[in-house]
Amino acid sequence: MQLIHLDGKVAVVTGGSSGIGLATVELLLEAGAAVAFCGRDAERLATVEHRLRDRFPQARLLSAVCDVLVPEQVKAFAARVEQELGTVGMLINNAGQGRVSTFADTEDAAWVEELQLKFFSIIHPTRAFLPQLQKAADATVVCVNSLLAVQPEPHMVATSAARAGVHNLVRSLATEFSPHGIRVNGILIGLVESGQWRRRYDARSEEERDLSWQQWTARLAQRKQIQLGRLGLPEEAARAIVFLATPLSSYTTGSHIDVSGGLSRHA
Repeated sequence: MQLIHLDGKVAVVTGGSSGIGLATVELLLEAGAAVAFCGRDAERLATVEHRLRDRFPQARLLSAVCDVLVPEQVKAFAARVEQELGTVGMLINNAGQGRVSTFADTEDAAWVEELQLKFFSIIHPTRAFLPQLQKAADATVVCVNSLLAVQPEPHMVATSAARAGVHNLVRSLATEFSPHGIRVNGILIGLVESGQWRRRYDARSEEERDLSWQQWTARLAQRKQIQLGRLGLPEEAARAIVFLATPLSSYTTGSHIDVSGGLSRHA
């Protein structure tokens, strides 16, 4: 059952050509929104756009090669979206991977790289689309963050620290943007099925060779103490994003939804 109709609304999803980003694009299109999404891989973007147009032949859809860490590219993307689709009212910031490292083996350059990726993948798109969001009714920004923001892991010290900063940034932006009627929220994801986990499965140890994907991920979930006993699906995270991006959450700002299957142990 369709809970929300987004006809006439324009949404932007960064990192939208795979995983949670792509699942979010699909849900927004299903609800009737016009959607622009970007990524750095031109070939993958073209493949995904072709598949989406086959599935949603009437959709207003735009894909663009854009590195969110390059402000000039993001500004050009924002201008193109407004020209081709109209004023953006929903911005989903979804970019960035994790870095496995401890404090002892994280060099200064790695700290800078990690902090720059996590912060400016949000700062540049938000800055570029803010003039449009200020003109839109019921405008929203949703940031895809990690449970590491509130539950750091010692083997991911740089990513955990950067994610904590993003958690704070969401709250700060919500306060600053509220006079303009713009709501800002985030989600905190745990372990979600992705190409990264598939690659780890393909490289599994000899004693695990007989395990199916379902068995291997169930064992992983048990080791990680995930209460629901499995990894999350991209569409499960996407549903939380769409909730926060639409009037379904009209009285919510500066908040985060935990999408971790019970992995969370923070207060």
